[in-house]
Amino acid sequence: MLTLYSIDTVKYYPPDFDPAKIPKLKLPKDRQYVVRLMAPFNMRCKTCGEYIYKGKKFNARKETVMNELYMGLPIFRFYIKCTRCLAEITFKTDPENTDYAMEHGATRNFQAEKLLEEEEKKITKDREEEELNNPMKVLENRTRDSKMEMEVLENLQELKELNQRQASVDFEGMLGTYKELEQRTKEQEKEEDERETREMLERALVKRLRDSDSDSDQENSSRPKKPSTDRPTDILTTDRLTDPQGLSVGGVKKAKVESWERSVGGLGGGGVLGTLVVRKKPVTSVPKPGTTVTPAGSNTQTVSKAAATVLMEATKPITAQNGSSSLSLLGAYSDSDDSNNSE
Repeated sequence: MLTLYSIDTVKYYPPDFDPAKIPKLKLPKDRQYVVRLMAPFNMRCKTCGEYIYKGKKFNARKETVMNELYMGLPIFRFYIKCTRCLAEITFKTDPENTDYAMEHGATRNFQAEKLLEEEEKKITKDREEEELNNPMKVLENRTRDSKMEMEVLENLQELKELNQRQASVDFEGMLGTYKELEQRTKEQEKEEDERETREMLERALVKRLRDSDSDSDQENSSRPKKPSTDRPTDILTTDRLTDPQGLSVGGVKKAKVESWERSVGGLGGGGVLGTLVVRKKPVTSVPKPGTTVTPAGSNTQTVSKAAATVLMEATKPITAQNGSSSLSLLGAYSDSDDSNNSE
């Protein structure tokens, strides 16, 4: 048993299928179909003036134009409605010009090029009809065409010569100019790089100098200031600076100075009171028997003056640390004088 399948419909056909037995539908040839299409050109509705641009989609009705054929090809008509006033607009195919032709309901926009082409075709057609019946007209047209071609060629040649004269290209000069421009550009870039490097180094040096200056200022501010001396020997008589712990700059501890010493001064200094500080004289021993004793009244003043002078010279560089020592020395000197006087 052979089973037939249709490639298009993919349906099952029984073995006893006979297409001639299928009844044909009696439909009119000018029947209409609903199709989906886009507007083939820009148009404007005559009723409301609405613009319909090319490519707008419509649900149109399509029908075959009766008694119109172009080389055996049928011509179709389409019915659409305006998007604003719902007025009916119709246009049909134009296979002769591979385009569409507007029938009624709207006017076509931007068809200047098409009108120009139609005018050229009309002129060409009229000329062919004229030449077909008049041989002399054919000769005149050919002579005019050849003359026009010669003029066009001459004008073209003149333009070529003028361009060659003005456009004399020197390739070597162009290459040299390009090389010079490239070299100049490289030199400028190199100079800019060197300048930027120099500026960076200068900024770094200035910053380093500022940092060193600030460090030196900090060190100078942290260090104690030395007393200014007018003469080199003044340092022997002036006191050295001391720190808060009572140590001098050299590291030797200095004795604390009392308030009364700051105002009055020490007794053992080189002033007027310094001459009064003398060393205590030891007590004289009793002379042994048999020794001659000098009279007291004759040499007492001389011995006391000599002893005082010796004591003055011996104790002159000695400075008293406090008032008690100087007073004791004064007391010893007065005692020695009294003993001498008594003797």
